[in-house]
This record gives sequence, structure tokens and C-alpha cells, in this order.
Amino acid sequence: MSGPLQAARWWCQDYLYALRRQLGSAVSRTRPVDFLSGTGRPVVVIPGIYEDWRFMQPLVKRLHDAGHPVHVVTVLQRNRLAVPQAAELIAGYLRDRNLKDVMIVAHSKGGLIGKYAMMSLDPDGRITGMAAVCTPFSGSRYAAFMLLPSLRAFSPRNAVTVQLSREERVNQRITSIYGIFDPHIPEGSLLPGARNIRLETAGHFKILAHEDTIGTILDAAAV
Repeated sequence: MSGPLQAARWWCQDYLYALRRQLGSAVSRTRPVDFLSGTGRPVVVIPGIYEDWRFMQPLVKRLHDAGHPVHVVTVLQRNRLAVPQAAELIAGYLRDRNLKDVMIVAHSKGGLIGKYAMMSLDPDGRITGMAAVCTPFSGSRYAAFMLLPSLRAFSPRNAVTVQLSREERVNQRITSIYGIFDPHIPEGSLLPGARNIRLETAGHFKILAHEDTIGTILDAAAV
């Protein structure tokens, strides 16, 4: 299959998966408390923009089945807040529940929120590391064409994006997971100094369900 045709196929598969997950999130009656049991390292899940925590529920379940207590910060709702504000909510959640040795598992914008919390809002060292899937650590040039300010914030020239890109102290504690093609982030999710895992799959959303993605996250959480 030629390059443009393959890219179009990946786009379609990716958005069909996202649509199914959004519909599944809307009708799910699963409660956050259902995933709080476990003796493994605590995990805090941060979804991407316009996603609530149930968008990542299949991954949440796999982490919980592996013995991890999984925390979702419901006050984020559909994650439309600016990155610094959302990171404050994450940091407050960790303090209020006195969580320690935490692994953050994040998708897309969630990885920016997690990194911001790690580098600026974690004086007590509560966050051990983060596994981030398809995060625009260097921004996305597509952001300039977006109408909504919440999406334009992912511009490589955005002040917060620049700050996150320049700060590399915490990168060694981050596992960045991405595929061979991301329709939202043409720059890719390579993060200098991090553990970068490029999978032989594609997409921005569907990659969340890939067994190699799940396996990599489970390994990172268990270390």
C-alpha cells in the first residue's frame, strides 16, 4: 500500500477507535473506586485533551489486574484546563492522599501535565516516573491551524510547551511511547534523555490498546 493510502487507512482506524472509546466512556458506569485496591506501585492516570478517565479504562483495568491501585483524578473532567492548572490538580491529589512512589500513566496532553508536575510541583518526590503515550513534548505544528485556544496551546511556540521542551532534568524518569505514524503529532514524541519506545504500529488513539503499549507500561510501572 502506498504511503498516502496507508496514512489514510491509519487515520480512519485511529478515529474509529477514538469514536468507540468516547461512546464507551459515555455509557460506562464503572466507578473510580473500583480500581483503588492493590498492593503494587500506585498509578495515577492522566488522559488526553477532551478525554475523561474512562477513555483509558481498558488500560486502567489491565494495570489494576496486574495489582496496581489505579487513581483517576475526576476533577480534571474532560481535561480542558491549561497544563499548569491541570498539573496543580494532580499535585494536590497526590498531597491530599499522601501518595508516594507514584507512576503516572498518561496519554497525549496528559504527558505534558505529568511532566509539568514532575519538574515544578513535586518537592517531596512523590512521583517516581511516568509512562506517556503519544505526548507532544515538542508541540505539534498542526496546532497553529486549530480554532480552539485549548488546541492552539500545543504549538511549538507556546510558552509552556517551550518551557517543557527546554527542561530535561526529569526526562530520564520518563518512558515515551509512540508509533511509526501519529496523525496529530508529525514531529513525533521523541524526548531527549528519556526511555523512548517506538512501536511498529500507528495512530494517536488506537495505540493505547496495542499489546506492546500495554506491556511497556506494565513493565515501567513494575520497576
